[in-house]
Amino acid sequence: MVATDQALIERVAANHCRDSFSILVARHQSDLRYSLRQMTGWDEALADDLAQETFIKAFQAIGSYKSDAKFSSWLYRIAYNQMVSHFRLARNREVTGSEEALTSATETPVSGELSQQELHQDLARAMQQLPSQQRMVIHLYLHRQLTHQEICTIMEIPLGTVKTCITRGKAKLRELLSSWQNEEAL
Repeated sequence: MVATDQALIERVAANHCRDSFSILVARHQSDLRYSLRQMTGWDEALADDLAQETFIKAFQAIGSYKSDAKFSSWLYRIAYNQMVSHFRLARNREVTGSEEALTSATETPVSGELSQQELHQDLARAMQQLPSQQRMVIHLYLHRQLTHQEICTIMEIPLGTVKTCITRGKAKLRELLSSWQNEEAL
């Protein structure tokens, strides 16, 4: 029988059961790492570090988890805080690795042939041009398909802010990716 997230969380909170927490990590790490990679400009090492820090913090604070939100939403909240903290510190130290990666990726010449991989790369570059809060909201809404309320919970921002970020973010992405629409029209 497969244990639910809630049952595993209860075991971890009551007994610090590492095996139960390992199951939670296995269930949620792929989605979380993918999201962090996208949020860090595909800096895999940074995203993996942030994911690891997220799970360490989650293990340490599992007793504070309240089941009024999904466990994955709680994890995303921790990950978002870790990412914001990292970039705040990095900004104080100068250029971050993800900014360097983005700069080198932007300088890479784009071939004339349109492909899904190129679209994916262009979308990642366009996402990096959005303000961090807007980028996270768009990611959670479009890629993770979370509800407005779940995004409010994760990011601890008002519903109106979430809706505004989605509207403005989608408009900015349309603008930044307009060349793809023009290519398809040809």
